[in-house]
Amino acid sequence: MGFSASNILSCSNSISSYQITRTHHFPLHQTSFLRKPTNSGFWNSHFGPLIVATKVENTEEIQIGEEEMPRFRWFEIGPHITETQKDAIAQLPPKMTKRCKALMRQIICFSREKTSLSQLLAGWVRIMKPRRADWLSVLKELGRLHHPMLFEVAELALLEESFEANVRDYTKIIHGYAKQNMLQDAENTLLAMKRRGFRCDQVTLTALIHMYSKAGDLKLAEDTFEEMKLLGVPLDKRSYGSMIMAYIRAGMLDQGESLLREMEAKETYAGREVCKALLRAYSMIGDSEAAQRVFDAIQFAGIVPDVKLCGLLINAYVVAGQCQEAFIAFQNLRRAGFEPSDKCVALILAAHEKENKLNKALNFLIDLERDGILLGKEASEVLVGWFRRLGVVEEVELVLREYALKQQVN
Repeated sequence: MGFSASNILSCSNSISSYQITRTHHFPLHQTSFLRKPTNSGFWNSHFGPLIVATKVENTEEIQIGEEEMPRFRWFEIGPHITETQKDAIAQLPPKMTKRCKALMRQIICFSREKTSLSQLLAGWVRIMKPRRADWLSVLKELGRLHHPMLFEVAELALLEESFEANVRDYTKIIHGYAKQNMLQDAENTLLAMKRRGFRCDQVTLTALIHMYSKAGDLKLAEDTFEEMKLLGVPLDKRSYGSMIMAYIRAGMLDQGESLLREMEAKETYAGREVCKALLRAYSMIGDSEAAQRVFDAIQFAGIVPDVKLCGLLINAYVVAGQCQEAFIAFQNLRRAGFEPSDKCVALILAAHEKENKLNKALNFLIDLERDGILLGKEASEVLVGWFRRLGVVEEVELVLREYALKQQVN
């Protein structure tokens, strides 16, 4: 997906016509969010920080009339600019409109000693009469340049009538904050959105669940999920998936699987990555029965298992000490037409070692070799470690030589 300027919109701290007070039930921190933003790769996810103005109780609201605001005088950029500024101006997209290029030149050569950004943008709006497409073009270009004033421009743009901000602009920002685990900023964005009269929808609330899930705040994730149900907001695979992931991260696998069953009853099925995460969680703790249930649910949802999913099921049986079941799962993988991965072969060898069945392991390797499947690095290391523990030195040397020869051929 290309860069979308609407993804990095933010709310200005220059609101003068009304007060913002907190209405959302999620707790806000007391630290100020009107801080200087930092570039930590956030823009690579196509979202940008949103800085919203908040009204502190018992403070006096100041109304500033338009006649009290100094008017920006538009001057064309002269030749006396730095080489860096010249290069940046020269690299502006050829298809960018003249009004957008005019603003970009001003921003690139902007000096706070001469004017303020709000005055510059107000002058641009008054003189150039931009439309939403123009705002998006400017924000996209500022994002491409990683310009330090992108945040401020976005803040002011969101409140401009010509920008025509909509609920999805706010939702994309909340989703961006969720990716960065920036709870405070996301909640501030939600407040600003509500104060502008936009209602939370399924996409917005799902983004919040995802954010609280990543932050490890299961309570807020559950509260938001329940809020979706109370509001009658339709629950889709993304909504359920975000909540299932929250339970997985909290180690509450039974609740996650319960939601999976609830989805099945509604003929809604979780995505591959969510199912894989739940399967992996059961696999790591050796709950083979639960792992098999999830594996069956994956196939029932129409998802074709791959080698990685089969490997997770095999691992569940190995951790549980069920060597025979692990071998059956391995054979099913091969019957499905998949070539077993090095990890899967290593797991079967480890299972045979647990039960001290060296002959079975050797027969297993002979069968693989007959089918043209050679040992990889991980499987070779398992076998070598097993031989060393048995004190079989010559066999260890043989395996090492064969592995080294195979690596040279490859």
